[in-house]
Order: sequence, then structure tokens, then C-alpha cells
Amino acid sequence: MTTIAEMPAGFADKVASAQSTFRSVMDAMARPGQIQRIEAASGVPAPLMRGSAAIALTLFDQDTPVWLDASMAATSDVAKWIKFHTSAPVIAGASVCSFALIGEPRQLPDFDNFSFGTGEYPDRSTTIILQVASLTDGPAYELRGPGIDGVTTLRATIDLPDWLDRLALNATLFPRGIDLVLVADDSIVAIPRTTRLVAKEG
Repeated sequence: MTTIAEMPAGFADKVASAQSTFRSVMDAMARPGQIQRIEAASGVPAPLMRGSAAIALTLFDQDTPVWLDASMAATSDVAKWIKFHTSAPVIAGASVCSFALIGEPRQLPDFDNFSFGTGEYPDRSTTIILQVASLTDGPAYELRGPGIDGVTTLRATIDLPDWLDRLALNATLFPRGIDLVLVADDSIVAIPRTTRLVAKEG
């Protein structure tokens, strides 16, 4: 178990790396389904992926409560790392978290356990950071919606059998709803609430 005193810096160049990661996340949100590479963080405790850690270093702060799934909470290392580097509170209640870190897709609770935002404040919803096995191999999915020129295809190994059903239900809640960021090592793909997915035939 890593102590606070033993924790290395998350980014070698905090300002430049955070700016680069922020641009990559924004590009991912603006272009759903397109893979973006991000500045990888260092000294990351398992099972946190380097890409997830970089997002945490960039977007988490004392005003963004974070919820961890069972794999992330299996030891205290991830929570300690988040608190030390970002000051974000790690909380037990998923319904009021700004971000949810999911290390095992099959452990992802139903979306209604999180915040969908409100009609007046749809931005007060949960963003789910979902770690997956691959963003280049696996079943193919067709994505449509804002930021996509017609249709784009994503191949990913996600290990969450009902995720398309969840996203379809999520889409009916717009402007409220959950936004997802898929992470595989230092690569990310965003699936905002406005994006529609179907399994690609053939």
C-alpha cells in the first residue's frame, strides 16, 4: 500500500499536461466515437488506468464528488491517490457524484443510481469514466448524432452486455442524461448523451 509521502507527481509537467488532456477530452466529446490519445499520468495505482488518472488530474477538484466501483474501492490506494492529487471527495453515494470511476464494466450499476441532472440544470449529471479492454478490437458499433458526419464506427471490447439498452434509455431523457468516457490505457472515446448507438451488422 502506497503512503501519501511515497506518491509521485501525477504529471511530469502539471500545467502543460493538464491543458493537453483537457483539449483531448473536449475533442472526444465534440467528436463522439473518435479515439483520442491523452497525456498519460505516472505512478498510478491499480486498477486505475493511466488515461483515467489523467482525466482525474485534469477534471476533478474539491467540488466534484467521485464514486468508485467495487474494483476501484477494493483497496484504499485509488481513493488516497485521488484525494492527494485532486482534493476531490470520494463518496459512498452514487446518486450525488459528479464522476463515477468504473474499473469493471460488469460492476456498473444501473444508470438510475446516478444523477441525470435536472431540466433546469442538465449539466449537474454524472459523467461515467468506464475502463474497457479495448477501443480498437471487438464488436463494431455505429454511432450517430451531433459531432458525427453521418455515421462513424467504433470497435470496442466493453464486457457490459446491456450497455446499448442503457444508452437507448439514456437518450430518451435528453437534455438530462449520463455522459460516458470509455478508457483503454491512454486512449479515450466519449459517448455523450446525444449520441445514438446500434450494433453494426455483418
